[in-house]
Amino acid sequence: MLFNSLLFIFMFLPVAVSGYFFLTKRKLIVASKVWICFMSLIFYAHWNPTYLYILMTSVVLNYLIARMFNSDTKSESIRKFFLTIGITANIVALGYYKYMDFFIDNLNGLFGTNMPLQHVVLPLAISFFTFQQIAYLVDNYQRKAKEDDFVNYMLFVTFFPQLIAGPIVHHAEIMPQFDVVRNKVINYKNLSTGLVLFTIGLFKKTVLADIFSEYVKYGFDESASLSTLEAWMISFSYTFQIYFDFSGYSDMAVGIGKMFNFALPLNFNSPYKAVSIQDFWRRWHMTLTRFFRDYVYIPLGGNRGGSLKTYHNLWITFLLTGIWHGASWMFVLWGAIHGVALTVCRLSKTYFRRGVARINRKVSILITFLFVNLAWVFFRAENWKQAKKILVAMFGKTQCLLPRFFHLDIKFTIAGHIYDYMLPFLIIGFGLVFMSKNSNELISKFEITSKKQLMKSLAIILTLFMAALYKIIFVPYTEFIYFNF
Repeated sequence: MLFNSLLFIFMFLPVAVSGYFFLTKRKLIVASKVWICFMSLIFYAHWNPTYLYILMTSVVLNYLIARMFNSDTKSESIRKFFLTIGITANIVALGYYKYMDFFIDNLNGLFGTNMPLQHVVLPLAISFFTFQQIAYLVDNYQRKAKEDDFVNYMLFVTFFPQLIAGPIVHHAEIMPQFDVVRNKVINYKNLSTGLVLFTIGLFKKTVLADIFSEYVKYGFDESASLSTLEAWMISFSYTFQIYFDFSGYSDMAVGIGKMFNFALPLNFNSPYKAVSIQDFWRRWHMTLTRFFRDYVYIPLGGNRGGSLKTYHNLWITFLLTGIWHGASWMFVLWGAIHGVALTVCRLSKTYFRRGVARINRKVSILITFLFVNLAWVFFRAENWKQAKKILVAMFGKTQCLLPRFFHLDIKFTIAGHIYDYMLPFLIIGFGLVFMSKNSNELISKFEITSKKQLMKSLAIILTLFMAALYKIIFVPYTEFIYFNF
């Protein structure tokens, strides 16, 4: 089920929230947890019921494996054995469902064989709930988390706001909140804050990201050639599309969590305002960055063992980050590019510390943004041919036809109206990501102190919601980009 669907907005979400507080008000605490689990499974199964058995199998097996080594009476060797079994089983399952055909296709190309593809169906959100459970197994092994109650564990994994595309949460940062007494009654401040966040995220996705997606589709998938300015505009369009799409989802997820009185971790913090590529990865998809840092980079040795070892660990981490996003060499290349950038960033700070310190902050932001924008070309392209088409147009052509700059020949329909201007939307995109506060900053200061302020806030929120609703009704709603990962 999509957050940006009428079914979710007007039926599923109100029923889920009201049902939860109906049960907690009557002190039916276990029943309220079962209720959220039940609604979460409906939410997941609505997309494709056949996925449900994969999710439940994963939940049950990980729960049982964790129970096998979370006892203090078990020896360290036994605990480590079951941890290894658990992590291996998760990686094998992820590898089979996500990468089997990719592996076979590359073997056929490398050795000239003709092994048939398996056409394995990719279960929805398998990357997210697999990584979340791997993190739990490691935390459990390190005695940072322990869960004996199966309902609690299933709630931890399947809680529907973060089930499909994160944020990837730790057991210790979400589950204790379910036992806080004050979280079991309706908090109207949290409810209103959650609605505001949800509305902002809905607007980002349906109005901004989906409009940019039309330009991106034209540039990458449909056009035979592009002028230099068109190619740059297409690349900027994808840079804004993926940001508004995924940060919009995260806003909605955090907003829904607040409606239940639960605080999900922040996943975005104005990443395009980053002053370096290191800073970018502290701000973009923050929970995924945290996962790879804590469960890949640091176990590999982190920055211990000298510079060469550190750069090696960075490369491995970002190659894995790339391949995590999908079964394509373009994702691997994207990860490798970021690994190189981080290496250069660390080298520059080590050997050119004074020169780096003199770089103007705005120039640093611009350089980082342009690098990230170029790297996104490889992320979006389905193959090298597509990426080459965009990059050659960006750097290898000279025609910059002014009329096409203002009037790109792309047409798409919203409620019978034809839109074919890219420039105004790009200006809006630049303004929002560079000039305005992000959702978290806006919501941290969200407080109604007067009737005038109340009416102004309501007018803004209602306008955003109606714009999103208009788009949902008259244009078929689209999946979130990270649903594919």
